[in-house]
Amino acid sequence: MKRSKYQYLIEPLLKEPIFKASEARSRGIPPRMLAHFCQKGLIERVGRGLYRVVQAPSGINIDFEELVLTASSIPKGVVCLVSALCYYNLTDQIMREYWIAIPNEDKSPQRPHTRIVRMRNMSLGLTTVKMGKYEVKIFDRERTIVDAFRYLSDEIAIKALQAYLKPSSGQKADLPKLSKYAKALRININKYILALTT
Repeated sequence: MKRSKYQYLIEPLLKEPIFKASEARSRGIPPRMLAHFCQKGLIERVGRGLYRVVQAPSGINIDFEELVLTASSIPKGVVCLVSALCYYNLTDQIMREYWIAIPNEDKSPQRPHTRIVRMRNMSLGLTTVKMGKYEVKIFDRERTIVDAFRYLSDEIAIKALQAYLKPSSGQKADLPKLSKYAKALRININKYILALTT
């Protein structure tokens, strides 16, 4: 069967796990052809103007692949809360949704299986981690713990704090940093820290 010119044009885009409709347009691929490639099962639409390549190797741990692709598709997005707790092994929660923080003034992007959380302070505890070939923005462990007390149930937050304080977690707890973050975000977690460390 003869290959269409659009199959040749889309091939470079199929080497990456995700691409934007604007990238396809700049290569001369019209929206109707993107719809055609979706029907063929070559790509799938994951958001407005955003496509995922079905067979693309990402080099990412399978447990976090969808999270990374989702986070990478939101320019100002930062992995937070349950997703960050899962990444840091600070919870026994199952990541049923991808938790992504965005600046409070930004419009919420629509992504499947994604919970968008608007936050005012996006710089406190912001860090990046390498997953496969992606640099993913995520809040550090201390910010994640404090945010758990702000946005999640006490039960989830206390369990996360317990896991954070255990020496067996591989990284040492930084209590001054944790207290500094809690103060900056106006959350009093001292009583929980005292209860778990005395």
